Amino acid sequence: KSPLAATSMQYNDAKHFILDKLDKELKSNLFYHGMRHTLDVLNITEELCLAEEINPYETLLLKTAALFHDAGFTINNQNHEALGCDLVREHLPRFGYSEEEIERICGMIMATKIPQSPKNHLEEIICDADLDYLGRDDFYSIGQSLFEELQAYNVVQDIETWNRIQVGFLTAHGFFTETNKERRASVKAEYLEELREIVAGYEE
Repeated sequence: KSPLAATSMQYNDAKHFILDKLDKELKSNLFYHGMRHTLDVLNITEELCLAEEINPYETLLLKTAALFHDAGFTINNQNHEALGCDLVREHLPRFGYSEEEIERICGMIMATKIPQSPKNHLEEIICDADLDYLGRDDFYSIGQSLFEELQAYNVVQDIETWNRIQVGFLTAHGFFTETNKERRASVKAEYLEELREIVAGYEE
């Protein structure tokens, strides 16, 4: 008997609950960490679970983590991963998630904290889903939304500073899953070269 048959997780109810909460409570100046990002991470998590042959039960755990991974932004943009785990522990028990399942989900959420620190295959998958755009054709448009969000919160003032941050970030980042190493890493490397050329043109 699979764990899925034995589980009492009401995934669809939990999904409806958290998407409604995000829709109502996320600030409008979260240009990157908005609903679109959460749904993107959920979508890529599903893709990676199929490609990496994750069983249906663990796929549901991962999809739950994807839905909640930025839910902490409804409270504060600082330490949002830990705040997201607080929300998971507060709300998921009533959707039939066990204590063990909740702790596994929190492990996945905490793994996405920058710098990413996955400790197992499932955590590697959500980390790659979270930063999947780094190797996609919408890299610049999504990056622009993150720049605008950081500007709104007075984290970054100008595009020059932002591009230097991006070079450092892309240099330090690596994909974890075989799927994303194959389908995203080479494109990400091209963006890094482009950004290095841009930054090299700035006056020191």
